Amino acid sequence: MISRLAGKKIVLGLTGGIACYKVADLCRSLIKLGAQVQVVMTQSATQFITPVTMQALSGNVVYTDQWDARITNNMPHIDLTRDADAILIAPCSTNFIYKLAHGACDDLLSTLCIARPATLPLFIAPAMNVEMWSNAATQRNVAQVKQDGVNVFGPAAGDQACGETGMGRMLEPEQILAELEAAFQAKTLAGKRVLITAGPTFEAIDPVRGITNLSSGKMGYAIAQAAWEAGAIVTLISGPTALNTPYGVPRLQVQSAQQMHDAVMAQIGAQDIFIAVAAVADWRVANASDQKIKKTSEGDTPQLTFTPNPDILASVAALAKPPYCVGFAAESENLLAYGAAKRIKKNIPLLVGNIGHQTFGKDENELVLFDADGHQALPKADKQTLANQLITEISKRI
Repeated sequence: MISRLAGKKIVLGLTGGIACYKVADLCRSLIKLGAQVQVVMTQSATQFITPVTMQALSGNVVYTDQWDARITNNMPHIDLTRDADAILIAPCSTNFIYKLAHGACDDLLSTLCIARPATLPLFIAPAMNVEMWSNAATQRNVAQVKQDGVNVFGPAAGDQACGETGMGRMLEPEQILAELEAAFQAKTLAGKRVLITAGPTFEAIDPVRGITNLSSGKMGYAIAQAAWEAGAIVTLISGPTALNTPYGVPRLQVQSAQQMHDAVMAQIGAQDIFIAVAAVADWRVANASDQKIKKTSEGDTPQLTFTPNPDILASVAALAKPPYCVGFAAESENLLAYGAAKRIKKNIPLLVGNIGHQTFGKDENELVLFDADGHQALPKADKQTLANQLITEISKRI
């Protein structure tokens, strides 16, 4: 997938803090995603990581002095931001938040932040001791910069270099990248509450065996990420997968179809959109054993009796006031015929179909969207790209 950061010029500001070591990885990741990175450091930041390191990683000269004469007009505080797409301060210290809140500009980084064009977004990733973060003055300053339109990423809670534990840790580089990617995404689902199911279900035969399918959960997780980036308040209900939870998305873990049904019905009343991506087992074992079934002799085969699982999507669609429902259909043949018929049978406005055995576990997919007007193909692409396209289509329809 082509990153939204590709081609973007990011002014990356570093202030004093041990979290500077993480910013080396952040800078390298930005470059890999195709961004252009111009590093500006405070003198305090140079005590933790050298300008030489950041120059090697960014491929550009690093600026630390507001009187730097390498810029011909001697105005780096003006020139460095005029063709930028964003300023990101990471780590952002308590002192620097104070400067932003009060309009102080006594070094290059603070001056260029104050002198930036009004349309240029400013993002900060705070990093400090837990007591410094919770201090009333710091909280007043954070509230002020937010009111002034500064976007604050984090901080997180956890162990700190000082040996204390609590809020104040800078977000990890991959989390900052997720926030930055989302910042360049149109908020087409801003404020909408979206519930998504993903992954397979697992139906127990006994305590150590069960029946499942080949779904990896990748498509559902990608859709959850895309919906969050589009500004939605997302909840993910997931069957068993080995995937990391998408950043910014709370995840409820379930195993069986019945557990997934119960979790969905408990959440659905507060939702605007329901996207049923999970590959839910149609049947479960009615006579599942409480103990491991032992093989008593050669050729001995346990007799399993099956009973239908609840139809989660149909249950939601049948509510008196259902959310906007999107279903998924993984077929092995006749996708166009089966997909159109399934949408009507489920009584939902939008159904997404694919050939399941060709895409389960893969990083790419091909989707066909079925609605009352017919069908529309989304050509083969990586699943995150398709997820972004699907969220765009849902946004248009609602």
